Amino acid sequence: MSTPLSSSLTARLAAPGQIGGVLLPVGILALVAMMVLPLPVLLLDIFFVFNILLSLLILMVALNSYRPLDFSSFPSLLLIATVLRLALNVASTRIVLTEGHTGADAAGRVIEAFGAFVIAGNFAVGIVVFIILVIINLVVITKGAGRVSEVSARFTLDAMPGKQMAIDADMNAGNLTPDQARERRAEIAEEADFYGSMDGASKFVKGDAVAGILILAANIIGGIIIGTSQHGLALGQAAEVYVLLSIGDGLVAQIPSLLLSIATAIIVTRVSSDHDFAGHIGKQVGLTRAWVPVAAVLAIIGLVPGMPTGLFLFAALASAAVAWVRRGQDGAADEGTATLRQGGTRAALPAPAKAEDANPSVITTEDVTDYARITIQIGFGLIPLIDEAEGGALVSRITGIRREVSKAMGFVVPAVRVRDDLSLGSNAYRIRIGQSIVAEDVVYPDRKLALPGGTSVRKLRGVEVKDPSFGLDAVWILPHQQAEAEADDHVVVEPDSVIATHLSQMLYAHASRLLGPDDVQGLVDVLDRSAPTLVQSVVPKLVPLHVLTAVMRHLLAERIPVGDLPRILEGLAELSGRTLEAADMAEALRPALAGQLLQQIAPIKESLPLVTLAPDLEELLVRSQAKGAGLVLDQSLAERILKRLAEISDDLAGQGRQPVVVVSSSLRRLFAGFLKSHAVDAIVLAVSELPETRRIEIVGTLGGAQSGVPARDLAASGGQI
Repeated sequence: MSTPLSSSLTARLAAPGQIGGVLLPVGILALVAMMVLPLPVLLLDIFFVFNILLSLLILMVALNSYRPLDFSSFPSLLLIATVLRLALNVASTRIVLTEGHTGADAAGRVIEAFGAFVIAGNFAVGIVVFIILVIINLVVITKGAGRVSEVSARFTLDAMPGKQMAIDADMNAGNLTPDQARERRAEIAEEADFYGSMDGASKFVKGDAVAGILILAANIIGGIIIGTSQHGLALGQAAEVYVLLSIGDGLVAQIPSLLLSIATAIIVTRVSSDHDFAGHIGKQVGLTRAWVPVAAVLAIIGLVPGMPTGLFLFAALASAAVAWVRRGQDGAADEGTATLRQGGTRAALPAPAKAEDANPSVITTEDVTDYARITIQIGFGLIPLIDEAEGGALVSRITGIRREVSKAMGFVVPAVRVRDDLSLGSNAYRIRIGQSIVAEDVVYPDRKLALPGGTSVRKLRGVEVKDPSFGLDAVWILPHQQAEAEADDHVVVEPDSVIATHLSQMLYAHASRLLGPDDVQGLVDVLDRSAPTLVQSVVPKLVPLHVLTAVMRHLLAERIPVGDLPRILEGLAELSGRTLEAADMAEALRPALAGQLLQQIAPIKESLPLVTLAPDLEELLVRSQAKGAGLVLDQSLAERILKRLAEISDDLAGQGRQPVVVVSSSLRRLFAGFLKSHAVDAIVLAVSELPETRRIEIVGTLGGAQSGVPARDLAASGGQI
């Protein structure tokens, strides 16, 4: 009757994985035992054959792997094979030195056959052949493979941070799911471990080759001494017997060692591809353009007097036949590549087709829904900008923009989805927030955008456009014109930077649409860890989550960061006893939060560039507000004010500065709404929101004669502004 413990043990041993787990330790202990205990000759022959079998198996697996990580157990397997070979060397050396005087078959049939076949009756030839094999193994293959392993390990470790960032960028762009990203990260870690292990494993092969030379010398010298001194053999007879056995023993070890060295070199020089080793080489070597000139050169050499004409002409015909066969395959491959380029992006392979995809009349929910909160759609010509294999840096730049805007605005900007859209022009792109198109423009991936500086005088040749981010005059120039443009004080921008900067402007302008209740709840949960009393006393007791979300959206709509959530909650707690709308609450919180916005506009040690209202204009606006008429400006007056503000903004933009319009507290919301209704992205602050510790600089005035708006025009408006 079996006990539960014995049944459990039997079940474990019955599992295939557990059987391997038991046999491997037993096998390693057996290898150690072989170095200490004497082996029968028959068992030694069996182990020698098994050693050759194992080496051939490892070589074939290496040849049929698609990428190095497909054979990630190779370093450990190489160590085991090396120890097996050294254990056999020790066991065979014991038999050669103790039983070698009895004849050439003393150490088994395998050693005798290898020795007799290579030596062929000439000891000098056998020793030279053995030394040549050792030199090939040690100096050429093993040394080269070791150097490649060392360099691969170094570059793989150096490239890990960049690969991790690329995975983050792909996940943020929606090209990878979190599970896929985790698999990619695990693969990168496995790759680093693999090449690090290969760097050390190559030393095993090198040491094994050196050990083979030393063991051969020990067998020959020790055998001759033992044979002549202990067994009474003549010097020539002892040399004949022990050199034969030593060379046979060395060859039995060196041939598997040579196979493992070749496998090591193949693994470390392998490039990941969709083909095995033979298919990878065959695909790249089988170019028609390469075989045609080879056939022509061989035919010419064959016609040279004195050359074996028949042999060279046969080789030329064979090369021409290969070129003819490969010609049809190359044409089919080119047609398939053209179809792929016309049908979709090269940045990602199409997903497997679903059953309903075969029926074009079927429309699924996925076809009409897209819940990505931020999307960049690009034309086919812009796909290289997101293809890292072609040097595209747009995805990494988008990741940097998201991080920058998130830090500036105080919440995590959602992931940006980048996808190709065949309905767009080849060089066009479109930015969407939710389902709304907020921006679109055209960039030229083979050109660079040149923005003129303050001292630029030269007119550059190229495509004249308006900069999509700031509306400045710009020119798309060819790359070789960059030096000319920079010499004329132009700022030259890469195409991916143009799109990324435009995206940055849209994220700031539409930040309020990117913040949702889930995002706010996440911010509250993080704050709850450090200030639980504050959170629990305000949310949701005094301020419900939807009200808090609305207040933060109003703040973001005017570029006020919401990162200082404790101050926002404290301010809302003070306002909770009053009946206010979310917009009024946000307005009341602005004086305490505006300093964060001003820090982004100008460093703390620099003065703030302010634009003020002329006294007569501001007085008229106040009277208009008091009458309840609202800020409905006369068209000509509005145009002059907007034109003046645009002039000031353009002047400061050339200096890398952004103006701030300052008005009285009672006018701030109305004047900001007026500018926004005219699509003017300007920051409007109340006088009470200016920090007392900041230096200010008046860079312009709106209204009054100095701004091109005469006072009589203000009076003529009759208060309807």
